[in-house]
Amino acid sequence: MGCMKWLGIFVFLSTCSQTAAQSGFQVSVFSTTSKTVYLKWTEYSGAASYKISAALKSSPSNPFAFATFGPNTVMGSITSLSQDVAYIFTVEALDASQAVLSSTSTETLTAPDVMEPIKNVKPKDSGTLTAEFTLKTGATHYIIRIENINGFFREDTVSSSPAELSNLSPYTEYSLSIMAANSVGRSQPSISVTAKTVLAPPQISTSSPSNDSIVVSWTPVAHAIQYTLSIYNFAMNAEMKYNTSNTSLTFPGLDAGSLYGIGGFAWDPEGRNGEGSLYVNQTTRPPTPSSANVSVVMSNNTAGLSVSWGLDQKVFIPTEYHVTSDQGITCNSTSSSCTLSPVGCGKVHTIQVTAFNKAGPSYPSAPVVFITFPCPPESLDLVKSSEENCTLMWNTVPYADSYEAFIKRGDGSEETCTTTGSNCTYHCQCGYTYLMSVFAHNHAGSSPQGKVLNYATVPCCPESISVSAVSTDTLEIMWIASRGAELYETRAVDSSEVILCNDTAPVCALSDLSCDSSYSVMVTPCNEISGCNHACNSHTGDTAPCMPTNLNLSLKNSSSVHVSWTANNRNATYTVSTDGGSGRYTCTTSGNSCDVTDLPCGSTYEFSVTASSSAGQSLPSFSISLETEPCCPATLKVEQVTQSMTNVSWSQAKGAHSFITSLTSLRGHASCHTQDSHCLMGCITCGTNYTVTMEAFSLSGRMANCTYQGFSSSTCCPSGVRLYKMASNSLRVYWRSTGSNHSSTAEIVGSSNNFTCTAPPGENSCDVPNIQCGDVYSVVVAPLTPEGGKVLFCPQRLYSVTCSGSDVGTVIYRGKRSVD
Repeated sequence: MGCMKWLGIFVFLSTCSQTAAQSGFQVSVFSTTSKTVYLKWTEYSGAASYKISAALKSSPSNPFAFATFGPNTVMGSITSLSQDVAYIFTVEALDASQAVLSSTSTETLTAPDVMEPIKNVKPKDSGTLTAEFTLKTGATHYIIRIENINGFFREDTVSSSPAELSNLSPYTEYSLSIMAANSVGRSQPSISVTAKTVLAPPQISTSSPSNDSIVVSWTPVAHAIQYTLSIYNFAMNAEMKYNTSNTSLTFPGLDAGSLYGIGGFAWDPEGRNGEGSLYVNQTTRPPTPSSANVSVVMSNNTAGLSVSWGLDQKVFIPTEYHVTSDQGITCNSTSSSCTLSPVGCGKVHTIQVTAFNKAGPSYPSAPVVFITFPCPPESLDLVKSSEENCTLMWNTVPYADSYEAFIKRGDGSEETCTTTGSNCTYHCQCGYTYLMSVFAHNHAGSSPQGKVLNYATVPCCPESISVSAVSTDTLEIMWIASRGAELYETRAVDSSEVILCNDTAPVCALSDLSCDSSYSVMVTPCNEISGCNHACNSHTGDTAPCMPTNLNLSLKNSSSVHVSWTANNRNATYTVSTDGGSGRYTCTTSGNSCDVTDLPCGSTYEFSVTASSSAGQSLPSFSISLETEPCCPATLKVEQVTQSMTNVSWSQAKGAHSFITSLTSLRGHASCHTQDSHCLMGCITCGTNYTVTMEAFSLSGRMANCTYQGFSSSTCCPSGVRLYKMASNSLRVYWRSTGSNHSSTAEIVGSSNNFTCTAPPGENSCDVPNIQCGDVYSVVVAPLTPEGGKVLFCPQRLYSVTCSGSDVGTVIYRGKRSVD
């Protein structure tokens, strides 16, 4: 049969080689056994046959076996070789005459010989058999062929004995044979032996339904008739075994919270124990925690319930504790305490602790009922029970045993009140802000802070209020700033009006009031929180008197004025005052008129009337101007300029703007009207006594009559003045007689000599001796005043006095001219 298989391979290879492309002639080992070597070579063109020869590698020149093949064969074998021996094989391509066309060689080792059957096979586990066999010289490894009831199963390569054959099916019979192999091939299989694997291990699952038992269950193992289970207590280092034909088993009476190792195996009908299962670690459930202790704790302003319990010192297995409340909050811990957070106020909690480990939960601890701290009271309200007492009220809350109210004043002082009721009374003063809060207490502690009531008492009433009139329509109110006031409302009320002023400063001016009126003034302090304090006392303030009206003036004489007005105030004193001129002149009365006297001349005055009372002073009335008569000039001087003209001058006169000066006599009248302080007045008669008067006028036309000392005009200048030659070089001056009682003087003035002569009263000539001839002389004859002065305005005449030898010759009249 084997030869037929190889023949088929040869034919196939020969067919394929006919189409192969010719290349270098080569040979290779295709397969090797302990007795036979199969060679493969390339087809050689022109070869009629191929010859294979075999020689020991140690004697390559001494072939001992031959085999010949036809031209179409490219594979052949040589048999009857020895196992595990090195050979050299040569292939020659021969032509038809058996001549060698080409040759090629290769060497190989033959495979080992057939081995002895496997000596011993025993199961290691349900999927592994252990095979023991005798080693073969020359083998580098071994091949075990495995067959089951269906025939060939697989071949495993192993290196030594014993060898493990794994990945087999549980409780299955196998046929095993072994082959030795080296690098070139394998031996023929040995005689086979049979062996059966054992039962598969049970697939155990465990659980702990209680803290003192473990339930083990598994899937039935095929072909098993009984099971053995063992349980190992790690804490006690003790093991117990149980047999059963069922597929579950309960281990009772175990220690709570302890670790156990559980394993088992099945028995087959032949009485063999199957593969043992892996040990499964199983913990019993933890013991029930002892009754819990509960207290309130705070963390980061958050309230919680600290729950603690006792630990069983015999339990070493890691245990987690689960704390629950029927209010829906939980916490977990691996120690003996845990905090339920957050918790609210006024809640009733039923708390239990359950221990957990890998096995599951314990029975919960006995429930503990705990009431949390009460909720803060709501609906805080404040009632002012008396002038300085306030009552804080609130609603009671469930589970509260007592209440504590805190009242903190704006200046930092604090007051507390503890009660089992729902209100507290405390001392509250004006002008303070109070922050009030109420805490409820029970065995669990204090409630959280609830609503804080912010209450501000009304501001305190201002003190030291002063009301003063600053004008006829304005009252200034000042006071000391009051505690708690942010704004002051100042109100002035009389019979007909209400005036308001709002300001933050402790001063207010109420304007637009009625003059000479009495007002009720109230300062009301206010703030934004508590409003205004309307219980403050009022104060009375009077405005200043009204301004007098209808002022009238009338001059009683040059220095006295009668002043009258309309008196329109209830009770006032009136003062008339002047402004202007020199000095200040007044008169005071409670009526409606008075006289201002001793007014100096030449002044303009503004008259006004002011009313005053205890409330103040009115505005002055509208003023009226009045001029007094201008003053007369203190001095007046009359100087005669010519015989018929005088120059009148006078000193300054206060208030006078223009003057009319008059000279009056029985022989005539002269006057002048001027704004100057002098004037020329003509038409004066010489030798006449005059009365001198003046009228001084102010700008408004007010006049003063002024009288001065009389004036007498000078004696009249002589007329008809002539100059006559007399004997002994003298000249006589002659004039018409004036018939006055004044003496007269004659002046003769030449270019180099002056001559005078005087005539006593009644005379009308006088002589001048020793006249120098040959000169022109001016001649002036003037009467003398009673004081001896010469009248200066008399005219002069010019005369030429010629010489007659050394004496005076002819006197020639040259003309007449006025005095220079």
